[in-house]
Amino acid sequence: MGYGFKIMVEGDYALFTRPEFKVERVSYDVPTVSALEGLIKSIYWKPAIRIVVDKFIVFNPIKFTNIRRNEIKSKISQRSVLAQMKGNGDISLYASEERSQRAGMLLKDVKYGIEFHFEMTGNRSEHDDESEEKHYNIMLRRLRNGQCFRQPCLGCREFSVNKIELVDEFDMSQVDESLMGDVDLGYMLYGLKFEDGGKPINNDWDNPKFSDNADAMYYRPHMIDGVIDISQYRRDIIC
Repeated sequence: MGYGFKIMVEGDYALFTRPEFKVERVSYDVPTVSALEGLIKSIYWKPAIRIVVDKFIVFNPIKFTNIRRNEIKSKISQRSVLAQMKGNGDISLYASEERSQRAGMLLKDVKYGIEFHFEMTGNRSEHDDESEEKHYNIMLRRLRNGQCFRQPCLGCREFSVNKIELVDEFDMSQVDESLMGDVDLGYMLYGLKFEDGGKPINNDWDNPKFSDNADAMYYRPHMIDGVIDISQYRRDIIC
């Protein structure tokens, strides 16, 4: 195991979408591993490191709320953007014509403790001296200073993280009583296993091209007294 960190994360709302619901968005009771990895990567990430979540802790009671949002049902295609760059395309998208209203069942008033570490991938820049100490110190500094290169979010981009705090240990006395006991969370999405393995298929990090082909990975965790020990279930992932 590489260098490890413990952080506390808080937010007003969170949405960790269940893939079995196609139109209406319904959240899992707890975060998905891939969502937590994405949150951490918003703080710091390089091709030379891989973020690995070891465990996370749910501190606040699990509460849901329903909202209805206006969403845009279309997106601008890459082909349209390339045509626009050549001067013979149109990338206009009118929200009034593409708007659709969808309901969502969200989590509210969330507070999580996340324990994670990073591992070296073996991908090295030609110009940088890659080492565990280097990346550890950068991550540590950014966590202490509250820095990030994009806004960390809780599942969906519109549900931003309010607070991220680096801690030495988690205060387990703050876990709500309603979370005590052994709770079977059922099968949950773990993440996506991409065909390219996270490396450019053209072997060019300066102008990378990645594969969009991926398989969904699932696991069946238990929450014990508010704690989900991801490392315990990683070997039983179903793809």
